[in-house]
Amino acid sequence: MSAVCTSYTSEEMMTIAAARRFRDRAICFVGVGLPSAAACVARQLHAPKITLVYESGAIGSKPTVLPLSIADPELAETAGLIVSVPEIFAYWLQGGRIDIGFLGAAQIDRFANLNSTVIGDYNSPKLRLPGAGGAPHIAANAREIVVIVRQSLKVFVSRVDFLTTARSKRKTTVVTDLGVLETLPETGELVLTSRYPGVNVQQIREATGWPLKIADNLGEVPAPTERELSVLRALASPLRG
Repeated sequence: MSAVCTSYTSEEMMTIAAARRFRDRAICFVGVGLPSAAACVARQLHAPKITLVYESGAIGSKPTVLPLSIADPELAETAGLIVSVPEIFAYWLQGGRIDIGFLGAAQIDRFANLNSTVIGDYNSPKLRLPGAGGAPHIAANAREIVVIVRQSLKVFVSRVDFLTTARSKRKTTVVTDLGVLETLPETGELVLTSRYPGVNVQQIREATGWPLKIADNLGEVPAPTERELSVLRALASPLRG
């Protein structure tokens, strides 16, 4: 087993924690950014037979560098096949073929409702965001949801400014730069189940805009190994021509 590394950033810890959520042979709907970085790490280390599905129509992509967008040629060139966007949603998502959907958000509330549309009032927003994309369809149809998002009072709010993606009825895991939260089966409320090394519960509570519930058996996520960090850092190092 690779040695545990003691020098890493909070973003690297978050990405590695998300990568560990990928199961081998699972069909995973991912986007660019942190979800794609986590997917690439997982495929190289412990889940070589995962099938990565992108909204642009790329299925079975095996990117060796981080894609810059869902239209990045790297995804098409390494894909097993390319299909139309309607087929992605009608056949793969609505057909119930996606095991895990990975999402991001600008805001999230205690029941894992997501906002990626506007910050502030919709008619006069402080900031207008990219919008829903395929997130509502992913949340409604994937068997399991993983949200990857940085944790702060601006993001973890008592009420989202705009409901872009309603909470999933499926199990939802939220991976942040401080720890991991999961929805309770009975109520759908998020509860802190694990924290990262060097992060205490008070820090996490202070970055949450509601009274956060803590699991009785709160765990600690293992620090990244040297191998995990090496693979993650190598993804961003090649020059893109």
